[in-house]
Amino acid sequence: MNSSTLLTALISYLIVIDPIGVSIIFAGLTTRKDEAYVRRMAFRSVILSIILVLCFGFFGAWLLNRLGIAMDSFRIAGGLLLFYTAFNMITKPDKGNGGSHGEALEDISVYPLAIPLIAGPGCLTLTILLFTNAAKSVQETFALVCIVLVALAFTLFCLLYAKRLSLLIGPTANNLLNRLLGVLLASLSIQFIVDGIKGFIR
Repeated sequence: MNSSTLLTALISYLIVIDPIGVSIIFAGLTTRKDEAYVRRMAFRSVILSIILVLCFGFFGAWLLNRLGIAMDSFRIAGGLLLFYTAFNMITKPDKGNGGSHGEALEDISVYPLAIPLIAGPGCLTLTILLFTNAAKSVQETFALVCIVLVALAFTLFCLLYAKRLSLLIGPTANNLLNRLLGVLLASLSIQFIVDGIKGFIR
């Protein structure tokens, strides 16, 4: 695997993960949460994503074949879960800047961050394809592991600075942006479902 192929793989991961877009959604999901919670969710979601992506890279194709599950099923399932998150972002009432201490700090690291936002259907599909093509070479497999780590390290960087960007925007604009991102996220979820259905039709 030459350098241009490795660069293409890295760019592909950055496109399907979309670290900047995920970080903006993350800022909306962690509104009025303290810095310790934000850092904990960011690190935990990225670590879980690394484990999930690498497991899919090494065992994904074998597991799906054994279970008889098509990747298009992951697209549809991920789209439905993503739509649920988007619906909550759009319809959740604005509680203002106060009263956050009484709220339970729910764990969003697994869902919706690790699955399906970071290690979503597109990322897992790309991982299976890349690792399957590089399965015969130890050097290529190692290079792909490094690429996964670089892409997710950049994602972690974006998540850690997401809330500062949100604070700079301001509470009113942040609330408006949060609703708008919910609409965009709902559109993305529908696209996942449509792509999965198209895959089944083909």
